[in-house]
Amino acid sequence: MNDILAAILRRRAVKTFETVEIPPALREQILNAARHAPSSFNTQPYRFFWVESPDRKAAAAKLCLGQMPAQTASALVVAVADVGSLSATSQSQLEWMRGNGFSDEKLRDYERTAKIGRIIFMPGPFGIFGALKWSIFRLVNCWKIMGMPPVSRPSQFKWATKSASLACENLMIAAEALGLNTCPMEGFDGRRLSRFLGLSRRHHEIVMVIAIGKKSRSCVEPPQWRRPLDATVTIL
Repeated sequence: MNDILAAILRRRAVKTFETVEIPPALREQILNAARHAPSSFNTQPYRFFWVESPDRKAAAAKLCLGQMPAQTASALVVAVADVGSLSATSQSQLEWMRGNGFSDEKLRDYERTAKIGRIIFMPGPFGIFGALKWSIFRLVNCWKIMGMPPVSRPSQFKWATKSASLACENLMIAAEALGLNTCPMEGFDGRRLSRFLGLSRRHHEIVMVIAIGKKSRSCVEPPQWRRPLDATVTIL
């Protein structure tokens, strides 16, 4: 079996970890794999907080409701949907394109696309512009096939969460392939954890917390069950 497929099928949500140190080089490999996940228009609307210092990890674990994976992990990775980073990300990509010899036409195309994206995404004060754009898109959709862009703040967070989740899966598979184990967690006090990390309610929303470390030798995993393919997949 292919090594990547083996890592995917071997990955489990580990509940108890050994006390091990994750070397910086290994940490960088795992996080680098996460940022190479696909995202809508390459906007990468997410951030990761790697919490490993004992005092901060203990505080974060408490805000994860004291769950055993959070308490025993070597590090906690907080994945955050970030809708406030779009402008800075597009500007960074534009500078990268200039430095890598992209043609003026390509640069103009990207600048135009980024500008249109900013106009579409801007909800405006009290969401007024977003509501107006939603009404226009909805009206056009009555006779034209089109997707509904995320014009409101809640839909933007939903959109960003999709990309953040793809990056989280990359992170967990990379950790498994490199000999570590993970446990994704949705149980946490989002308000207090956001404050602990210094996040903005306007721009940030925590997607999940991933406990990462080395599975405890005492951890006995039951057989894994998944629905059969024919109960999950429809082939047309």
